[in-house]
Amino acid sequence: MPELPEVETIVRQLQRAIVGKKIKNTQILLPKIVKAPRGAFLKATTGATITRVWRRAKLLVLELNNGWGLLIHLKMTGQLIYTKTRNVIPAEAGIQDSGSRLKAGMTNQKYTHVIFNFSDGTRLFFNDLRQFGYIQLVKSLNLQDFFIKEKVGPEPLEEDFTLADFQALLTKRPKAKIKQFLMDPKNIAGIGNIYTDEILFFAGVNPLRRVKTLKSGEVIKVFEGIKQILMAAVKLKGTSASDYLDAFGRPGNFVKKLKVYGREGKKCVKCKGVVRRMKIGGRSAHFCPACQRLKS
Repeated sequence: MPELPEVETIVRQLQRAIVGKKIKNTQILLPKIVKAPRGAFLKATTGATITRVWRRAKLLVLELNNGWGLLIHLKMTGQLIYTKTRNVIPAEAGIQDSGSRLKAGMTNQKYTHVIFNFSDGTRLFFNDLRQFGYIQLVKSLNLQDFFIKEKVGPEPLEEDFTLADFQALLTKRPKAKIKQFLMDPKNIAGIGNIYTDEILFFAGVNPLRRVKTLKSGEVIKVFEGIKQILMAAVKLKGTSASDYLDAFGRPGNFVKKLKVYGREGKKCVKCKGVVRRMKIGGRSAHFCPACQRLKS
């Protein structure tokens, strides 16, 4: 978290908000967040104009007019907040309750680690409660090589990602559990814990099922779930299950559409059974035992 829909939401918002803006200066408040020597990072960003904002998997990319690019990974609790004002909320407010307390155009002083100040007075804040996120300085010419080296899988929302492509990927990992398969970025880019749960519930597939046990109809339903649920989540600007806020400091609305994720112990929306949670490979999986029966 944030996953593909949340990052895509931020990218689309920043494409409209900051492309063409000149960075007057950059403030590094927590050096470990920046994966580059301080001097080199400041030199690369100061005076540069943002020419493009795009996404690959869960990473945001800001390309500059001087040949440099910024790779931004929000990890678990990272936020990118764009503001036209200089307002901040008190540091003691924390990020955990920011969905209700953070207004558009405000940021949290305690957890803000990098600030990009634009020449028109607007600013972009990088916040991170747990400090797992980062900003990496990469030459624009090397960006594609970076993702190739990382072996990032196909983008699930691209039109050229077809059912045949998905079926071919599944044949390479027949013994994998479908939940773990979907979450592995080397198989498919950008799908994490929230959306794997929702996709598998949509398809009626138990998260413990081995890929090789899936019937043709089940594979089709999982594929349809990937496309439909991710697109719906992007349309509703993501899921604010914990710390996620969009680029304007607002929570995403897909949380209202969640069928199983975060609903342990609650009634299933389909069969009125009880949603359960279990651990698979160290990650939580939410599912309905009745709607998603475990088959051999």
